[in-house]
Amino acid sequence: MKVSFKKRLIFKEKFSAFFLLFLLFAKFSAFANSKNTPDSLPGKTISKTNGHYPEKPLRLPLPSPDEIEKLPSDGGEEFNRLIFSSSPYLIQHARNPINWYPWGEDAFVTAKKLDRPIFLSIGYTTCHWCHVMENESFENHEVAAFLNRDYISIKVDREERPDLDHIYMSVTQMMTGSGGWPTTIIMSPDKVPFFAGTYFPKSSMLQLLPHFSRVWKEDREKVEEIGKAIIKSLEEIQSVHKGGDLNSTHLDACYHYLQKDYDKELGGFGNKPKFPTSHTLSFLLRYFKRTGETHALNMVENTLRKIRQGGIYDQIGFGIHRYSTDSKWLVPHFEKMLYDQALFSIANLECYLITKDPFYLRNCRETLSYVQRKLSSKPGGFYSAEDADSEGEEGGFYLWKMDEIFEILGQDDALIFANEYQFQSEGNYLDEVSQKLTGKNIPHLSLKQSLLKSQNTEILRKRLFEAREKRVQPQLDDKILTDWNGLMISAFARSAGALGDSSYLITAKQSANFCLKNLRKHDGKLVKRWRQGKAGLPSHLDDYAFLIQGLLDLYEASLESQYLIEADQLTKLAIKLFEDKERGGFFLTAIDGEKLLVRPKEFYDGAIPSGNSVMALNLARLLKITGNQLYNQKLLSLFSAFAGFIEKNPAGAEVLLQALDFMLNSPVELVVVGDSRSNETQDFIRAINQRFLPSKILLFKDTFKSDPALIKLVPFLKNQQQINGQPTVYPCRNQTCDKPRTNLPALLQFLDQQN
Repeated sequence: MKVSFKKRLIFKEKFSAFFLLFLLFAKFSAFANSKNTPDSLPGKTISKTNGHYPEKPLRLPLPSPDEIEKLPSDGGEEFNRLIFSSSPYLIQHARNPINWYPWGEDAFVTAKKLDRPIFLSIGYTTCHWCHVMENESFENHEVAAFLNRDYISIKVDREERPDLDHIYMSVTQMMTGSGGWPTTIIMSPDKVPFFAGTYFPKSSMLQLLPHFSRVWKEDREKVEEIGKAIIKSLEEIQSVHKGGDLNSTHLDACYHYLQKDYDKELGGFGNKPKFPTSHTLSFLLRYFKRTGETHALNMVENTLRKIRQGGIYDQIGFGIHRYSTDSKWLVPHFEKMLYDQALFSIANLECYLITKDPFYLRNCRETLSYVQRKLSSKPGGFYSAEDADSEGEEGGFYLWKMDEIFEILGQDDALIFANEYQFQSEGNYLDEVSQKLTGKNIPHLSLKQSLLKSQNTEILRKRLFEAREKRVQPQLDDKILTDWNGLMISAFARSAGALGDSSYLITAKQSANFCLKNLRKHDGKLVKRWRQGKAGLPSHLDDYAFLIQGLLDLYEASLESQYLIEADQLTKLAIKLFEDKERGGFFLTAIDGEKLLVRPKEFYDGAIPSGNSVMALNLARLLKITGNQLYNQKLLSLFSAFAGFIEKNPAGAEVLLQALDFMLNSPVELVVVGDSRSNETQDFIRAINQRFLPSKILLFKDTFKSDPALIKLVPFLKNQQQINGQPTVYPCRNQTCDKPRTNLPALLQFLDQQN
């Protein structure tokens, strides 16, 4: 899988120390990555790989936990050390003939003792090209023999260790000009890389491995020279270049950059591959709200419509795939990630609140229904993803032959459905290797087609969905990650508040309660992952930032103060653990975390927002809620730390700019005082939640029961009282309040006047 185009652009500016490195590295360039990105062809024909890599039998079932406990420490004859892991990705490789180690001291001590370089492979469970490289290279005994003789081999799940992924992906992009997964690194036992790439087939591996083994043994000085250059450039990348104050001109610069990069015909930004980057759309909606610039709204609407029409959206079972390999949103990499569902739902919800167009509401609801059906666990948390592959073929679960739909729907209905969803008798899905049609189709709508569903078409879709459910399902990545759950809590909580849907609120609360109970240690610190009853791994900034955001959104949807109090406590802990006291902003790893080549700090918003960007918005909201000036200090320091980056990369951190927009708009604090049991009180709350008011805070003081913990956190609520027994709304700014509104028409008039 590829890294977003935006990140590659940002890294083009980071080559200052690499002229020497490229000279040193030139002799190794023969082993550059060989993977080709599938391209779309003219017309309806879709270009995509159809699983043409060495056939691999279905994975054998794993032994029971009791049987695993009895295995020797190296996994025995059938397995390697990865059999003891909790990561589904690492477990996928437990039967490889390679002596894999998980990341840890055992591997590095052994490498130093044997004086061998490290072969590091980073990927994730649902990654198609990770499966391809496993099938071609890691299952091959000849490749395994080289690795087992000359290297110490380490496997890393990037979703569990984003810190390692950040560092070594940065190296890969600097050394090759691009990046993606699987990431392939060759490095010293001191974790210093001297070669980087992505996917390599068997033929390349059989050249690459002996070559770099000789380099390690015979040219150690050059290896060390390359390593020093890499570390120097990593340190440059991590250094924060402070600029001037952030202001509204930076919002304008971001908008103009996006306007130039916008695909007017097909929606989205850039050419290919195209990522949904739904948080970019959320920035544009706020820019429209601020300026009235209709083109900002038009860009969002066109993009959301084109995505929903394309093959990137699962037309049969709903939910959005990872990204489109072409410019038309037709051909995805088929993995479905939890975070994409969250961000896409939120963008559609916000667009609906502005336009009141039911199309976006339907998109939001259908995507959330997919998450509830496929990614929701019984304990309450959300699973991470569904695989791109099934039965050894990427996208096989989602593709259809014409005779299949004739058999399921009958001739007349099949022709109706095939016409609407662009099926062809010879298929519309082109094999990447042979360039021949496969006879299979990916459902998608014509760009000129009406998006209104007929009742009959919906009935046909359901019949195909029921038939598809009988197929072999893509593998479910059933680990529960703190950060991604935070994003999904936000999606369900915001939808619950805006739509008045109690089922969404229940779902959001179940996940939040699960995270607070199972993904937090006794000292209050978060952990990264829960799977099959086991929680563990060090947490990162994103875990705190995204969960805090989810809890703040859940408070505004539920008005249960426990979630606001938890958010405040976690924010203070995040400042303690992650703050860069010297330069401002926050590191990705905690102060007590593992010491790596550098202590990484994420600047840009990629497929998901950076922890720094989300923390900026969290600090801004908590500042306006609590009046705690600590949050103001940290927010200003963060803005200052990122000002230089924003100057050079106007659209590099759109969520950080959402925080800036929030502050520049002089946020309104809406304090509702009333009886929580009263229908009138609930009407006031619904009136607030059903509007797109990105620069607002909602607080609730319940006259039915006292809440001393809330008053302690938000002292200015002490003076807000109900008037004449009526629900009362106090519009405040900086905790100084305007005249209260005690009737709904007056409140609605005030809300309509807000920016």
